[in-house]
Amino acid sequence: MIQENFNLRPYNTFGIEVFAKRFSAFASVAELKDLLDQRNNDPLLFLGGGSNILFTENFDGLVLRNELKGIEQIDENDSHVIIKSGAGEVWHDFVLFCVENNFGGVENLSLIPGSVGASPMQNIGAYGVEIKNVFVSLEALHIESGKIHSFDNLACEFGYRESVFKRKLKNQYVITSVTFKLTKQHTINSSYGAIETELEQMGITSPTIKNISDAVIAIRSSKLPNPAEIGNAGSFFKNPVVEVGVLKKIQEKHENIPNYPAPNGKVKLAAGWLIDQAGWKGKTFDTFGVHKLQALVLVNYSTAEGLDIYDLSTKIIADIKQKFGVELEREVNVH
Repeated sequence: MIQENFNLRPYNTFGIEVFAKRFSAFASVAELKDLLDQRNNDPLLFLGGGSNILFTENFDGLVLRNELKGIEQIDENDSHVIIKSGAGEVWHDFVLFCVENNFGGVENLSLIPGSVGASPMQNIGAYGVEIKNVFVSLEALHIESGKIHSFDNLACEFGYRESVFKRKLKNQYVITSVTFKLTKQHTINSSYGAIETELEQMGITSPTIKNISDAVIAIRSSKLPNPAEIGNAGSFFKNPVVEVGVLKKIQEKHENIPNYPAPNGKVKLAAGWLIDQAGWKGKTFDTFGVHKLQALVLVNYSTAEGLDIYDLSTKIIADIKQKFGVELEREVNVH
């Protein structure tokens, strides 16, 4: 059933009150096709967990919420297991399912908000792991033809928080399921210092994937606000990738700037560090601001409008450009 003039506030983690002209949800591909038949040439927007979106105005079209569920094991051998998940599953619930069944590879991605279907679209990553490391394929419905197409790792054209679905195939497909290859004999990835420190505090010297997941959950819970309590979309900006010359210029004044190797001889900088150094961390403007513990996170404390947060992000981008010569890019999708 399609509802009209529908309040989207409960369906975006920023908690922005905007309205969709029309709204519905689908729990099967058949329902999705039926709803697309009722589109009436309206603009389309698909929502999963609503955790990577900033609404700046009402949506004058049809919003469809992906509620395709189901997790199934489709193959295995001595070392690996192949798991297929509906795109509407909550990502963290999927991670917990894998950890509880001793399937390794996604434990470092615990507590990332959003849905399974959004994970390859964004090529989500944290603590040394990205989706492309465990991704096998996905199925997606072509909106215009109604046909289901399959995309393997190469076809998804994964990049840093990027995929083909955010670029040349944007708004052409809706992801219906994702298939992952997970380990039964695990390689533990605790290389990020924060994880090692957390494991030490937990008294663990030989960590399991459950220990890694627990450590990541503890770290993220201590640094990032819970969207159920403070409206936010997690990391608002991507970590910028720059030429070595840009890094060296910054190091003339800030020799301790964190930096990490990136492809093609470039380096990745920490956007949160730049924002913190520029004095934005913890700044509050009436009902919105920059989180006090994590400068990457912009927050809605109560009744902020999307434009308030967007304008704040624009000011931060301009300030970082002026102070460091680095152009920050929004990770969050703006509508």
